[in-house]
Amino acid sequence: MKKAVVYASTTGNTEQMANAVAEGVKASGAEVLLTTADAANAADVLAADVILLGSPAMGAEVLEDSMESFFSGIEGQISGKKIALFGSYDWGDCQFLRDWAERVKSAGATMLNGEGLSAHLTPEAADLEACKELGKTAQ
Repeated sequence: MKKAVVYASTTGNTEQMANAVAEGVKASGAEVLLTTADAANAADVLAADVILLGSPAMGAEVLEDSMESFFSGIEGQISGKKIALFGSYDWGDCQFLRDWAERVKSAGATMLNGEGLSAHLTPEAADLEACKELGKTAQ
């Protein structure tokens, strides 16, 4: 099994989460493709069995620009794919993750983790453990 972990990070918080997700993927015995949204190859990501996407909340609770660009580029091709979302935020109530999950479902993909996994500001030990668990169990 191959799992792609694609993320955007501005302060390093979502990057910490992505690295923990990738650790969980490796611990599960799956092959991991770990990349930033601005460097991701859409074909490689879409070829994965599971796609795990991470972004921080920006502005009025929207995706970070490079993730919005990447996701918009694959959004029309994710029907039937298995996707999990994660991200960090500072203010608000994670509406950006709920909106993103709705976009995933509207595009015909299967959301593997409800409305996504979030961490407020810098992820704490429990947040990073949840990220590792997501990487292990997302199938």
